[in-house]
Amino acid sequence: MELNVFWTDNAIEKLEDIFDFLKITANVKVAKKVVNSIVKSTEKLIKHPKIGQIEELLKDRKNEYRYLVVGNYKVIYWIDNLTINIATVFDCRQNPILITINHI
Repeated sequence: MELNVFWTDNAIEKLEDIFDFLKITANVKVAKKVVNSIVKSTEKLIKHPKIGQIEELLKDRKNEYRYLVVGNYKVIYWIDNLTINIATVFDCRQNPILITINHI
């Protein structure tokens, strides 16, 4: 049985922030490439939902959060029934503790 990928509002907002930042600091082509690679990386979760490692900083949460690394970013997600919920996209160049405070 195939799972569905659902992007939360928070995750979509983070993707938009990444795009906007890269559009200014690099260019539109780079921004599109990075955002597309992040989105495309989640497609493999449909067949292999537990491929991501467990996010240790979120172990105390109700859901079991996992992540994929795509370049400088962590795509953080949890699995609920037949849905893979993308919780956020986190820039790994930030202080890791910010995952627990600001993102989920």
